[in-house]
Amino acid sequence: MSLGVVIIGRNEGERLTLCLESALKATQHVVYVDSGSSDDSVGNAKSLGALVVSLDLSLPFTAARARNIGWRTLLEQHPEIQYLQFVDGDCELCPEWIPVAREFLENNPEFAVTCGRRLERYPQRSIYNQLCDIEWNTPIGEALACGGDAMFTASSLVATNGYRDDVIAGEEPELCVRLRQQGKKIQRLEQDMTLHDANITQFKQWWKRTRRCGFAFALGKYLHGAPPERHWVGETRRALLWGAAIPLLIIGCALITPWALILTLVYPLQVLRLFSRSDISPKRVRSYWALLTVVGKIPEALGAIECFWKLKRGQALNIIEYK
Repeated sequence: MSLGVVIIGRNEGERLTLCLESALKATQHVVYVDSGSSDDSVGNAKSLGALVVSLDLSLPFTAARARNIGWRTLLEQHPEIQYLQFVDGDCELCPEWIPVAREFLENNPEFAVTCGRRLERYPQRSIYNQLCDIEWNTPIGEALACGGDAMFTASSLVATNGYRDDVIAGEEPELCVRLRQQGKKIQRLEQDMTLHDANITQFKQWWKRTRRCGFAFALGKYLHGAPPERHWVGETRRALLWGAAIPLLIIGCALITPWALILTLVYPLQVLRLFSRSDISPKRVRSYWALLTVVGKIPEALGAIECFWKLKRGQALNIIEYK
């Protein structure tokens, strides 16, 4: 069965080399979609044997648009391709992943997508990298959505017209909603899939990435929040409650009586609740996870509010970058 690999990236340097080499070991049908790199990414990809497409940056950039151009280019040149593996340029494909994923899709035609375990390459470099590694570890089995690294059947992408070009974050779950509406399924396998280098070493990077998550929640709710999907309705509600409504309530009450500041204790209590209910180890990482999960509701709320504000005013939805 013919396989193609779509890689997207910008200024990934050595990480892109590892990504390309791992993809070219799996198939000769590899396309790299570059979004304005100023390093030698394009030349490097060509020298390694990948097909290179430079994204038209006169249009707003989204990862969704880059991925769409990638898979459509591959199918135009190689219409026999039946499976498409997407991978970000800061990731390396694990050698065991491709045959396992392809075999699963071959034997289970009701599934349109499969993904595996995305591992952080350097989790010890920062607590933020460690939190990413925890975030990637979602339950094994049938899932509602996949992430940026996943293998799709080509027919499912053609049937849905792929990703929505205008979705600046959360484009993979949005596509999975539409696939499930067509009766298709998504499966997460118990198999290492990619090594990812988040390279988040500063609090401001984590803040921006978390704000982008809030933006994605709100946009997902806007697009598919109605029943029965109710896509990211709960996530958006929690972000707005803990990151905006409760703080505003406390400030408003404190203007009446300073005793209202005792209400701020709800936040450390929430941290303790999350810590006690989690089995993350070691305890130091669990402590950071609980604390940043609660603190993160503030940038999530800001991202959600920004999204709703721009949608209401008909403004362009610009990508939020943290690297």
